[in-house]
Formats: sequence, C-alpha cells, structure tokens
Amino acid sequence: MKLKISQKELLKHINIAQKAVSSRTTIQILEGILFIAEENCLRLVATDLELIVDTRANCEIYEKGQIVINSSMIGNIIRKLPDADIYIEVDDNNINIKCLSTEFNIQGQDSNEFPSLPYIDKDVKLTLEQSELRDSIRKTSFATSMDQTRPDLTGVLFNIMNDRIEFVALDGYRVSLDCLSNVSEFEMKAIVPARALNEVYKILEEGEITLNIITGNIIFKLENTDVYSRLIDGQYIDYNQVMKQDFSTVVTIEKRALQMALERASLMAKEDKANLVKLDFSGNELHISSNTDIGKVDEYVKCEIGGEDLRIAFNAKYLLDGLKVIDDDDITLNMSGSLRPMVFKPLNDTNYTYLVLPVKLAGGNND
Repeated sequence: MKLKISQKELLKHINIAQKAVSSRTTIQILEGILFIAEENCLRLVATDLELIVDTRANCEIYEKGQIVINSSMIGNIIRKLPDADIYIEVDDNNINIKCLSTEFNIQGQDSNEFPSLPYIDKDVKLTLEQSELRDSIRKTSFATSMDQTRPDLTGVLFNIMNDRIEFVALDGYRVSLDCLSNVSEFEMKAIVPARALNEVYKILEEGEITLNIITGNIIFKLENTDVYSRLIDGQYIDYNQVMKQDFSTVVTIEKRALQMALERASLMAKEDKANLVKLDFSGNELHISSNTDIGKVDEYVKCEIGGEDLRIAFNAKYLLDGLKVIDDDDITLNMSGSLRPMVFKPLNDTNYTYLVLPVKLAGGNND
C-alpha cells in the first residue's frame, strides 16, 4: 500500500471515522481504523460492532492495499503534522509516514481480523434533504430514554408512511414528534439508536442523503461517507393514543419570553431533586413559581388564555428541552386538566408536537 494525501483531507476523514471507535472496547482490533487504498480513494472504516463509519478521502494511490492502524495513535500523529502532503507506505504491517521533515514508523494490524460490513441483500431506499433530517434529529433525539432495560425507548422511531415520515422519541415523561412530508412507495417502522443519529447529525451538511434499510440495519449514505447502524428490536409504544385528548385550556404565548422565564425559575428549581416549577394560568397571565429550601422565585409572563384557568406543575428541564428546539416566535400550550399532559405546538408549524407529563403536587392535587 502506497499513497499521497493532504494533511487536512486525511485529518477530516480520521475525525469522521473516529465517531465509531469505542474508547471502552476490550477487543484490540476495534481500537483501530481500517485503511483501504482503492482505485481512486482512501477508505477509512471504523466500528464498535453497533455503529460503522465508512468514509472516503481523496488522494493519489500508487499501490492498493489495506491495514488497520490504532485510531488514537494515527489521529494524534496526523493532527500534529503540518498542512502539507503526507506520504504513507505499508510493508507487511510496518507503516511509514512522511510529511516534509517528519517521519514516523509504526506498527499496524492485519486487516483480515477487522469485522466485515453488513451484507446488503434486499433493501428499502429513501431519499431526504440533509437539512430536513438534521432538523428532525435535533427535535427528537434528546427525548429518548437512557434506560437500557427499555432498549426500544433508547432510539428514535422512523414511522415511514406513503405521504410522510414521523420521527418519534419518548422516555416515559415526554414525547417528541416531528413529521416530514415525503412520498414513499412503502410503509414500515424502524427504531434507530439515538447515539447513531447524534453521530450522523454531526456530519450532515447540504444536499441529499439516502437511507437504506436492510435486515437489522440502517445505512445513511452521504456523498463521501456511509454510516451503518444496527436497528433496535422491539414493539414501539402506540404514541398516537397518548397524543389524543380534548383540550380545556389553550394558551398562546411568546416562546422566548416563556423560555427565559423558565430558565430563571429553574435556577431555583434545580436545587430541588424534582426540579419542580408551578405554572398558574389566569387572567391572560402565566405565573411561574418555584419553592425550595433555599428560597423562592416568581415570574410573570403575558399570554392569551382560551378556556379554563389552570394550575399545573412540571419538571423544568423537560419544559425547556422542548422549547429549545422550537424555532417559531409563538407557541400554543394545550392542556386538559392539571393531571394530564401538556402539548406544545409551534403556532405556525403543524409538523412538530411536544408532549410533557405533569408532576402531581404533594397533597394529592395540583390546586
């Protein structure tokens, strides 16, 4: 194997490949990146057996070949080299790296020990705009669960229908749902690990992305990078049943004003284990309060209230998580009593919905 590549190009793709390298693996070969010199490019492949990144760098190939190089070592070396051409030559497992007046000689590992990519037999293809996928990931992945005893809730559901895709995340305390209009010839559901989506999110740019869903896996195909992820087995909760309710109180409020007030109130609320804030809707004004052992805070925000006045309590973090991903200036807060969920909706965006369960106050009621 023999090639020439620019320092910037190689470092860019090492950084991408490293997203699939686990720092906690006990399998030595998985600590490395597989370098494959092909006809027109250098492929870098890394995996932790759950996630695979296969990224392609532009370079001049003099001799084809492949070798596994320790990810941390090669990353640190290339990061410290000057912005110039790098020459890499491999003889057996000996790797020679030259850049201007610097030369490294390091040991690699046999590529035959590296795991192979999943076999693509019959797949389902879907094409989206990268900007749309990025937005849907941003609006949902934060609401997945960290509880590994419920693996189905640690991922985002892709509910693919003929005219749209619904991206859904929930953790037992809130539901985040984003809908994309899309024409599809098939209908199916797939649960994608949040970790995989968060890594894909970091490399999304502009243009289209193709999603290939194969048996047990999904592949995100960009121009120069493919990200493979295992799908999560399991039956996802029927979230539509949770979303269905008649609202007795509908509040229209400025998103930024509400978010800033909650952020200030949460400074006090976070001193309490429940991170509790109380919301009183009355007379076209929202009163936000929080009481803890160290003090009390009161915030007042103007709003328009339709229907019944209401007092309800929430974990402040869950409210703020939903507000932070909404881009509209104004939102509606839809409620049907103090013990039933609140549903956030952007005023001018019918595609996003965020639902949060309230906290039952001491004494058995929220009045």
